[in-house]
Amino acid sequence: MSNKISHSGIVESVEPGCLHVRILQATACGSCKAAGHCNAAENKEKVVDVYGVGDTSLYNIGQEVRVTASMQVGMNAVFLAFGIPFLVLIVVLFVASRFMSEEVAALLSIACLIPYYIILYLLRDKLRERFTFRIE
Repeated sequence: MSNKISHSGIVESVEPGCLHVRILQATACGSCKAAGHCNAAENKEKVVDVYGVGDTSLYNIGQEVRVTASMQVGMNAVFLAFGIPFLVLIVVLFVASRFMSEEVAALLSIACLIPYYIILYLLRDKLRERFTFRIE
């Protein structure tokens, strides 16, 4: 098993030190013969910002490139986006349900996610340094 997440994409725009690459993110079942008749198979276009590109003059708009990230980066991103919020939600729900009605505890547990995502937003520049993509 490879330790890299890799997508081919097309350079959408070029800035000093940064490339904006459009990738087509397909589900694993996208190549299935029944994918055209199934709601589970979907494709999404995403624009990925690749920072730390040394010489951006080597890349042109419309050029096909391969964008990679380590599997660890992907796992850490999933943990930050889904794992920690799930734990916060469950812990707050169980603790609050001991002292409040279930309805209030549920609303409080959901409301506790708001500060978490605000903190993630405020730390986006530091997170951008840790969660990097590379051009192969």
